[in-house]
Amino acid sequence: MRKVILCLAVSFDGFIEGPNGEIDWIVFGEDGGSDLTAFVEEIDTVIYGRISYEMWGNPKITEESSDFEKNFYGKLFEMDRYVFSTTRHHFDGNGKAIGGDATELVTRLKTQPGKNIWLYGGASLITTFMNKGLVDEFRLAIMPSIIGEGKPLFKNVRNRTDLKLVRVEHSASGVLGVTYEAVK
Repeated sequence: MRKVILCLAVSFDGFIEGPNGEIDWIVFGEDGGSDLTAFVEEIDTVIYGRISYEMWGNPKITEESSDFEKNFYGKLFEMDRYVFSTTRHHFDGNGKAIGGDATELVTRLKTQPGKNIWLYGGASLITTFMNKGLVDEFRLAIMPSIIGEGKPLFKNVRNRTDLKLVRVEHSASGVLGVTYEAVK
């Protein structure tokens, strides 16, 4: 059965964005690019919240874009991409607007043949998935920055989720990669 994987960068103090939405604290070296390239080979579906899709889900790739961007986003553009939104019913690119219950869609997707599913975010969608017990695996790139305030990774999560450590990796740039499975 396919897994829903929450995969993202987080500051050492648990934020996914700074107080003004900034992500300039994210360290992105060659090792991070190769990790993301390997990760997209494991998935064929991406789930976004509206704001995350509008900000990062449909970037314009140009001749000046890096080889990594061309390769990474080129693969993402070919995947099934779902965007949860209560305010919009159409998105640029191939993002399919979903206004209904996450449980129904995820249950259906997990039973279909295919690769794993990336829960891209944002924060409110992550909370919804956590509260419904829909996340199977957590892959966090813990950045070597304490930013003090911003948007926390987990907020208003109502249910306890026990985790099993699967892998820990570190990079020369100080990024700590951790992978946990949800114990169900």
